[in-house]
Amino acid sequence: MNQGPDSSSTGSQPSPYERLGIETGASFEAVQAAKQARLEEVGENPQARAQLEAAYDAVLMDRLKERQQGKVSTAALNASAREAKAPAAAAAARPSLPSLPKLPALPKASLPSSSFSLPSLELAEGQQRWLPLGGFAALTLLLLFTPASSAELVLALATLFSVVLLQRRNRRFLQAVGFSVLLLSLGLGLGALLLQVLDPSLPLGLPLDAHQVQSLPALLLLLLGALLIA
Repeated sequence: MNQGPDSSSTGSQPSPYERLGIETGASFEAVQAAKQARLEEVGENPQARAQLEAAYDAVLMDRLKERQQGKVSTAALNASAREAKAPAAAAAARPSLPSLPKLPALPKASLPSSSFSLPSLELAEGQQRWLPLGGFAALTLLLLFTPASSAELVLALATLFSVVLLQRRNRRFLQAVGFSVLLLSLGLGLGALLLQVLDPSLPLGLPLDAHQVQSLPALLLLLLGALLIA
């Protein structure tokens, strides 16, 4: 059995490690277990128990000196190696779970853009040309040959008709409403200017009320918008 660090200085006396019956590289748990075993062996002999306690204290002092000098005992190295191997062994013993199948990537939902963009001007063809011409011609006749009080109703019908035509052409309802209201407002503004510079009467002796004169530019702009705004 290996002798402890103090064996050379004690002569024929057993070293603390020999007295406890352990090796110099024994772990702390082994030192405690050896001490308990030796105490049980000597029973109630006070001298033997005192020698075992002294040997135990000497071993602890040796371990404290080694730690202060930066030395690592064999037991500490073995314990570190066991701790390093423990996670790897646990991971190897753990059963591998089956991998979940990957979900297919969902296509990104494209939301329709609600931004208001400038229109492109292009003359309508076919039915998209003749339908506005016929409809606004009928509305103009209705404006000219009905009482002046019906001018607001004619403008409301013309604006609604313009919204329908623009929505059918560019498939954007909000833009169709916006352009129709804008053209109506511009037309009414031009009509107000006409009332200041023109005599509110047309050739062929057809007298027109001020509301009818102001409504004519609005009908014209709504027609042009339905024919040109793409």
